Amino acid sequence: MTFRKPVLGFAACSGTGKTTLLVRLIPFLEQRGVYVALIKHAHHDFDIDKPGKDSYELRKAGARQVLIASDRRSALITENAESKEPRLDDLVTQLALDAVDLVLVEGFRHVPFSKIELHRPSLKHPLLCHEDASIIAVATDVHLNTEPLPRLDLNDVAMIGDFILAWLSERSHERAN
Repeated sequence: MTFRKPVLGFAACSGTGKTTLLVRLIPFLEQRGVYVALIKHAHHDFDIDKPGKDSYELRKAGARQVLIASDRRSALITENAESKEPRLDDLVTQLALDAVDLVLVEGFRHVPFSKIELHRPSLKHPLLCHEDASIIAVATDVHLNTEPLPRLDLNDVAMIGDFILAWLSERSHERAN
């Protein structure tokens, strides 16, 4: 997959700590001048608005799309006519890419695009990198042989952030040539 902006995923089984890491990683990147958009894949029905709120009532009344906007933020809620898995490339095109330097993705682990695998052996799940050639590094909380991929300390946000900054720099050099 090719995108107009760099897109980097975080692949792991549920409960590994993807969101916890991202909540710490995004400010690290922003402090270094890298502005981030985030796409999170949800495996179940979800609501971002609540019963009683105008947006909820308008959507439940049948509006296929509800765009809520203020001077500080906006949110677009789209009801799909049929149940189908979202496509990452379609979701990326919905973002205001001119406002960001990097798109981080939580989930979509079966889609072929650059990803960092998060792995906690204590959860008893196999490494994904053996089956997924698009994984570029493994972040884990134990010493593990991840050769030929770099091994990152899952609990060291600076190490992971520096790896991402180097990856971004390498991508910008490739685009320039």
